[in-house]
Amino acid sequence: MVHGFGGGVGLWIRNMDTLSRSRPLYAFDLLGFGRSSRPPFPSDAAKAEEQFVDSIEQWRQSLGLESMILLGHSLGGYLATSYAIQYPSRVSHLILVDPWGFPEQTPVGQDQGTEVVKRPLAPHWVAIAAVVSLFNPLAVIRAAGPWGEMTMQRLMSRHLPPARLSAFGSSCGVSPVSGPGLVNRFRPDFKRKFEDLFDDDTMTQYIYHCNAQTPSGEVGFRAMVESLAWAKRPMLQRVHQLPPSMPITMVYGARSWVDSSSGDTVVRIRNEAPTEVILIDDASHHVYADQPEEFNRVVEKICDSVK
Repeated sequence: MVHGFGGGVGLWIRNMDTLSRSRPLYAFDLLGFGRSSRPPFPSDAAKAEEQFVDSIEQWRQSLGLESMILLGHSLGGYLATSYAIQYPSRVSHLILVDPWGFPEQTPVGQDQGTEVVKRPLAPHWVAIAAVVSLFNPLAVIRAAGPWGEMTMQRLMSRHLPPARLSAFGSSCGVSPVSGPGLVNRFRPDFKRKFEDLFDDDTMTQYIYHCNAQTPSGEVGFRAMVESLAWAKRPMLQRVHQLPPSMPITMVYGARSWVDSSSGDTVVRIRNEAPTEVILIDDASHHVYADQPEEFNRVVEKICDSVK
């Protein structure tokens, strides 16, 4: 199981017990994230992607796994697909959960025949973080640790229009808070997703400490991203390189900001190759946490089908 940008293995807490009942389950922190090592990344998109993929292969070799059902969420889905292209014999089934980086960038509202292509909209917290961080996407979290939100508001006043700044101030308040507090302000949904497991700020503390360390994986991601929602090397341009014999299941949250039409495009590109798109109702981008029972059921069914 490969987590997404800014995450770590702890986010699978609602899934690990169920999915490990009938089979060995492996999850790891991506290189440069969580508790993994934090090496420098190149500024070239292809080279940064290659470094991520190489680290996954090194992880597989260290465990001696001959083949695996590979599941990736968001950025993890993009990297899992890249890995499967390069090491197809190692992947028995590819599960992509709300994968980032698949569609090609298209101007908003551009007419293509009878369809209007819409740009996928990232959540407001991603937009704010990108504006504030002039260097790396998670700089806002590190800066908030020692300096708090007052400093972040001063920074944003230089880069956000008054209306956006006012909205941010209303959501964050004016009193200084720590880095974990800022995570809680930006992403209150994380606490809500796990509130029946923790009655404190365990999850926001976890997210903060995953991302408050020396920037590494986010540098690699920054090299790969064109803007908030687009990859420099869109995966739809490469999915045809996956072997037709490799089954792919793409799982989307019905309320996610990630457009599930990319899944339909993959089905068309792969033609007769086994490819399925599943939408999970009442789930946003973090499908596995929003609807864990249904997510676990879907993944278990896929795993049971692999010989």
